[in-house]
Amino acid sequence: MRIKDVLASKPNATVVVIDPRASVHDLLHLLAEHNIGAVVVSPDGEQVTGIVSERDVVRRIAEGPDALLTSTVDTIMSTDVVVCEPSDSLDDLMRLMTVRRIRHVPVVHDAKLQGLVSIGDAVKTRIGELEFERDQLNQYVSGAQ
Repeated sequence: MRIKDVLASKPNATVVVIDPRASVHDLLHLLAEHNIGAVVVSPDGEQVTGIVSERDVVRRIAEGPDALLTSTVDTIMSTDVVVCEPSDSLDDLMRLMTVRRIRHVPVVHDAKLQGLVSIGDAVKTRIGELEFERDQLNQYVSGAQ
């Protein structure tokens, strides 16, 4: 299974992005509005300049919550963004997510944002593969008797 297959199976492939100059207050509204845990930071919707998650917000609160809501996204975002290509394998991405302890990976091709894969997307896809294999094995065993 490839990342492009995971993106194709998502009911809504729209990637929620936020401008790096937006306020953290705006970020929190965006996370709540879309019921998501992370947002790709992009000035134009194609270039990935960072990613910001609920964890980034919590870390900033731990440092001192006073100016958090008036801060801009670029002051709390992660800039060391792990990305993948649509042609990458799902197994490789899941390993990478586990080793790096990350839950959201932007999908980039030719330096343009193509999608976002969450750990939930990866697990759901993998469970679907396993269920399909189980059903095929059950059919084989039932037909062989």
